[in-house]
Order: sequence, then structure tokens, then C-alpha cells
Amino acid sequence: MKKKERSGIINPIFTCQPAGAQYVSIGVEDCIGIVHGGQGCVMFVRLLFAQHFKENFLLASSSLHEDTAVLGATHRVEEAVDVLLMRYPEVKVIPIISTCSTEIIGDDVDGVIRKLENGLLKEKYADREVHLISISTPSFKGSMVSGYDIAVRDFVKKFATKTEPNGKINLITGWVNPGDVTALKHLLSVMEVDANVLFETESFDSPLMPEGDAVSYGGTTIKDLESTGDAMGTIVLNRYEGKLAADFLEREFEIPSIIGPTPIGIRNTDTFLNNLKKMSGKPIPQSLVRERGVAIDALTDLVHMFFADKKVAIFGNPDLVIGLAEFCIDLEMKPVLLLLGDDNVNYSNDPRIKEFEEKVEFDMEIVENADLWDLERRIKDKEVELDLIIGHSKGRFIAMDNDIPMLRVGFPVYDRAGYYRHPIVGYAGATWLAEEMANVLFTDMEYKKNKEWILNVW
Repeated sequence: MKKKERSGIINPIFTCQPAGAQYVSIGVEDCIGIVHGGQGCVMFVRLLFAQHFKENFLLASSSLHEDTAVLGATHRVEEAVDVLLMRYPEVKVIPIISTCSTEIIGDDVDGVIRKLENGLLKEKYADREVHLISISTPSFKGSMVSGYDIAVRDFVKKFATKTEPNGKINLITGWVNPGDVTALKHLLSVMEVDANVLFETESFDSPLMPEGDAVSYGGTTIKDLESTGDAMGTIVLNRYEGKLAADFLEREFEIPSIIGPTPIGIRNTDTFLNNLKKMSGKPIPQSLVRERGVAIDALTDLVHMFFADKKVAIFGNPDLVIGLAEFCIDLEMKPVLLLLGDDNVNYSNDPRIKEFEEKVEFDMEIVENADLWDLERRIKDKEVELDLIIGHSKGRFIAMDNDIPMLRVGFPVYDRAGYYRHPIVGYAGATWLAEEMANVLFTDMEYKKNKEWILNVW
């Protein structure tokens, strides 16, 4: 583990905290978030969502200008809430997401919410169910990952109630694609585990219907959020994208939680299923054992002949990066460089990183608060030799400029078609990841005109 050597950021891996909170908000049904800040704080995030999912999502802005950025802008929140409720009669949940500008000037969002609840909502919208949530995500610290974590906690904290046990498991997926949610639901269904999946992004792959275009909404309902307090337990797939909510439920409602691992690869999926078995009491059926066998067979076809000793750099969300590194090690590859794009103080105590330190038998460098210049400089200065880069589309120019093949994984991916439909979790995700890695390497051989004998084909 080491920190970035520079104080500045060149070509960041992540965007800022409000983006993570916005991603959570679009996963909730009948919800439109108001981002309290400049208009760009919504516009550019919506652009990222649209580039990645090729869909449209509703997000609002309090749209600060020079005067409000200096003198205060709480009245803009009041106006925004009123406009949203007038314009969208179906809206029930409005998270108010702060940004760097409104945090710096000290706007009292909690105070505004109390004022609205005692005034506007009672006077003008008394017949409407409306929930306002304050989400503090200053952009000058953390990243979209910590913003996601904070927002999940704040949504759960707002709605979770204790009534009667419902026999469900809260499954907090973290920042995943629709294909991942579909794969997770499949595993839950086969095991006959009743789960409350948060936050529901499967519906982001919206259909084009005869009656017209559909705006994409998440599938997590207010009822789902309320029922989190009655669950038998919580499983969080990503340590840095849901643990705050699990800790709150455990502290407030004594709901036990299991944190991770991210079910990328065979062994982590095995652990996930065993955690489900432990928490629910349901057995792992033979059909999943067979799925596992099919995946292992697919990996066996590739591992020793094509993957062994291939050196890999991985960048992106920390749980994704660590899960991919664990998978690469299982495939006999060498993830020599891991780039974590923020400065979370908990990285040094992460048990997965500690396991790397204890067990990895090759040189592995893990850089926290890293940016993509850390990757580019190491390649140009020949500090690291790479056979493959794994990360989101923001790293494409580094791969192109240095003739290194790259597999797109993470967020955002905008230069490959339909990747959000393909899972990277579960046994199906392990198969897809391995085969995509192999195909990327094979395509690179053709591009570089390496002949087929390198594939050991006679």
C-alpha cells in the first residue's frame, strides 16, 4: 500500500460524492433528487448515466448562480421542491443532495426541510405523501463511492421501521449494473431466499414501448426501504458501498450483518452463497453446484494456457478493483498494480488487502487516492510492464497510446455496447469476465499481427 506521490489530481478515476448519491436516488421508485448546487453538478452526472446506460434519468437542480453562491440559496431548495411536486404528481421522495458550493457557504438543508414540512407540505400538498431527505455530500472530500455509501445509509435511516419480522434478507448490492442485479436475483431465486434488493437498478434497461419512450426508474419502493428494519439480516456485497447502512441497521434494530466479499469469481461467489445459507437456513441446491461446475470448466479452458503470469493493472471502485484482483490471482494472473481513486482511511485495515500483503508472492503495488496519471506515468517510465488493463472507459486513451489491451469494467463504460447487461458477479459473471479477458487478449494479438502459434494451436 502506498499513497499517491503528488498533491494534485491528473485525470481522475472517480467523480465526486454527489454523483454517488444521485446514483442511489435514481434507484428509488417515485423519487427525483434535487442536487443543491450549480447546474453542472446535475448535468454532467446525468450525462455520465446516459452515456453508460443509454437511458434518460430524472434529476433536478437548485441551480445556484453567483448571487446565491455568495449570499445563500436555501430559498432555491424551497422553490425546487414546490416545482417538482407541481410538475410530477407521482413524486413521493425528494432527496436534497448537497454539493461543495452549498456546503462551503453553510446552507442549512435540515432547517429548510423542517420549514417545508411545517409549511409548504402542510399548506399546499397536505393530500400528498412526500418525504424529504437531507444528504450531505460535499464534493471537496471523498468520491462518488463514499457518496453512494452515505446516501444508502440516509435513505435507510429515513424509512427503516421496526414492526414484525418479515423473514427477508436485506441485500445491498452496491454500485452494480442491471445485469448484475439480474444475476443476483437468479441466485436468490434458485436458493428460494426472500430478499429485499437495494438499490434496484435492474429496471434501468428500459424498454421502448409502442405508447412512447419510457424514463428509467429504479425499482426500490418506500415499502422496501421501510421493511429493512424488519429483516432477519443484512448482506452487503461491497464494503465501501453499503456498510454504513448495515451498521445503522445493526446498531438501531439489532439486525446482524455480513460485509462482503464482492461475489466476483468462483471463490467469492461460493462465500456469498454460503453466507446466504448461513443467514437464511436454506440449502445450496444442486443446480447451483452444476452452474459452478460449468463456470469452472469454462475457466479451466483458459487459465493455464492463456492467462498464466499475465500482468494486469486494475482501476475503479475499490470493492470492484479488489474483487477483480482476487479473481485474477485465481486465474494465475498477476495483478501488479491496483489503483484506488480516493483516500479512504479504512483501506489499510481492509482484510482483503491484508491478505494480499501476507499471501501474494509477486510484486503488487496498491495506490490509494490514485489517478489515471499514476497508471500512465508508470507505463511510460517502464516501472511496470502490462499485458492487460482492466477499468472503465476513462482509461481508454492510456491503453490506446501504449498499445496495451484493455477490458472495460466498472462505471462509466461508454465505448462498448451493452456491457451494463452482462453480469460480472456470480458464476455467470466469472465466465463472462474470463472469456472477455481472453477475447481482448486474442484481439490484441491480431491487431499486433502475432501469429496463431502463440495460442499453442497446431
